[in-house]
Amino acid sequence: MRKLKRAIVRVPILGRAVLVVIRAKTAIGYFRKPLFNLVKWLFRSNEITNYTYDLEKNNVRYLASLIADITNIEFSVVMEYIKEIEEDKELRKHIIDATAKSDFSFVADKKVCFGRRIGWYALARALKPKTVIETGVDKGLGSCVLTAALKKNKEEGYEGRYYGTDINPKAGYLLSGDYANYGSILYGDSIESLKAHDGMIDLFVNDSDHSSDYEAEEYNTIKNKLSKNAVVLGDNSHCTDKLLEFSLEANRNFVFFQEKPCEHWYPGAGIGVSFR
Repeated sequence: MRKLKRAIVRVPILGRAVLVVIRAKTAIGYFRKPLFNLVKWLFRSNEITNYTYDLEKNNVRYLASLIADITNIEFSVVMEYIKEIEEDKELRKHIIDATAKSDFSFVADKKVCFGRRIGWYALARALKPKTVIETGVDKGLGSCVLTAALKKNKEEGYEGRYYGTDINPKAGYLLSGDYANYGSILYGDSIESLKAHDGMIDLFVNDSDHSSDYEAEEYNTIKNKLSKNAVVLGDNSHCTDKLLEFSLEANRNFVFFQEKPCEHWYPGAGIGVSFR
């Protein structure tokens, strides 16, 4: 049979057509699972943007290893931080309840998934930052994740404050209840809010206007406001190289983590990390 196939593919025109079919079959195999997940998602999810999902098990471990190297702490400690947020029933209940009460419940899912934000949480727990700023909060899922970390840090004797920025006055509706005691949302243009901030920044998350020029301008605005060991996270680093360019110009290290969603059609975003 193999000899017959080899003979056929060597036949002019016919052989080329057979090769096209064989190659197409191989390529389509890579899209079968995402397409199946897409069909499931269409009927099970309400989300229209900022999709939420869990990460594949090994992807979580790779993320933990990366954070351990950045922060110079044990891998097992980072995994404990990740376990901490994954098992935080109080946080999940808060998000579910706040979502149900919001005007946007019809475009949100009841299941709470953090995706790459578990990395944000682990970094906030490891770094014990005094000031955390996230630009572009959308509904406030990241806000809740980061303030939950600051809440845990305070229990261990480390004070910290979160500031989210967004031009949409309805953004950040999840940041309420006890979590609002650890942070607040600054409404208006993010760059103007960053210019007005007169303190040092220990952990910065860029997740606002995803144009490359705006992203670069945010980094330029905060470059002299970063504390000695500050970490900068780029939520758009899978699309632009602006955080890499900023890191090279500022003599900072840069790494990138590519997330792999579990049973979701979306291929995943990532985390760009700039650090000393």
